[in-house]
Order: sequence, then structure tokens, then C-alpha cells
Amino acid sequence: MNSHNPFQFPQNPRRPAPTLENRRPPMREPMRVLTSQSLFVGEHEIGIEHHGALYRLKITRQGKLILNK
Repeated sequence: MNSHNPFQFPQNPRRPAPTLENRRPPMREPMRVLTSQSLFVGEHEIGIEHHGALYRLKITRQGKLILNK
């Protein structure tokens, strides 16, 4: 049988309200954005070398992108 009363234990102190500085997400560099048109330039498949491996980025008939190793 549990004989302790949970109301006898001290409560956790409340956290202070977050300040405006604490609520802001950290500043990050803007992401570099390239259009698929600028990458493919009339092609439907390009090669990307990454850490010595060759990856193939393809545009499907439905206009989606697929990356294969």
C-alpha cells in the first residue's frame, strides 16, 4: 500500500516566461536554390558526383525527380 501523500512533496518551481529572444529561431544562412531547368538544360538526366560516388538525378514522365546511386 502506498502511504505517502503527493501533496506533501515540494512542487517544481515554475519556469520563467520565455522572452522574445528565447522564442526566435536561430539565424541560419539562406539556402541556395537552383531551378531544375538550370540543372537539366534540355536533358532528362544528370550525374552528380558525391564523395567519389556517382548519383543519377532523373526527371520522370510525370515530371517528378528521382535520385539513384
